[in-house]
Amino acid sequence: MILAAGRGERMRPLTDHTPKPLLRVLGKPLIVWHLERLARAGFHEVVINHAHLGKQIEDALGNGSQWGLSITYSQETVALETAGGIVKALQLLGDAPFLVVNADIFTDIDFAGLKNVLGNHRLAHLVLIDNPPQHPQGDFALDAETVRLEGERMLTFSGVAVYAPRLFAGQPVDVPAKLAPLLRQAIDRGEVSGEHHHGIWHDVGTPQRLEALNAGEMN
Repeated sequence: MILAAGRGERMRPLTDHTPKPLLRVLGKPLIVWHLERLARAGFHEVVINHAHLGKQIEDALGNGSQWGLSITYSQETVALETAGGIVKALQLLGDAPFLVVNADIFTDIDFAGLKNVLGNHRLAHLVLIDNPPQHPQGDFALDAETVRLEGERMLTFSGVAVYAPRLFAGQPVDVPAKLAPLLRQAIDRGEVSGEHHHGIWHDVGTPQRLEALNAGEMN
């Protein structure tokens, strides 16, 4: 699943007329980088949620056949936030663990390596990164392969993860809901694994960061 329903407030005025996932990075829409990587990694079915200017996303990507993918869209009248958007799309995602990618990041995370990473006793597997300048405090710690709420070295959640559907059990449909509380509860129970990605990762969250990335100023 690619999360593409955000309004992109920090990206205004660029997102007043273009949804953030369609903003161009190094010559192609940001979301297309994800689709190409997913296809190369052997994924075939992709669910994309959208709200703000969502028809533009559907018109631009179609059914995904040009990448050898089958794209299904989960339309939100209002943005349901991360957990709410996933809950609404669960009926499209099936019963097995699924990969989730934030549309507004640019990364070389190995999606193929995340295919069978979730053990039976885990509810989530998070890809963590070194803390970027805009988020120096981090989110979670990593103890071997187990994610902790606190630790000697804090890392930042990349926006790429694998989730078991039961992480969202009991959550109401079509109700905005944040992901962090569900993750923190699962982490507190020791039910979340993780890994540390050392490669390329950028949160394309502001016009300045987008401009810097296109200018080759972000490594």
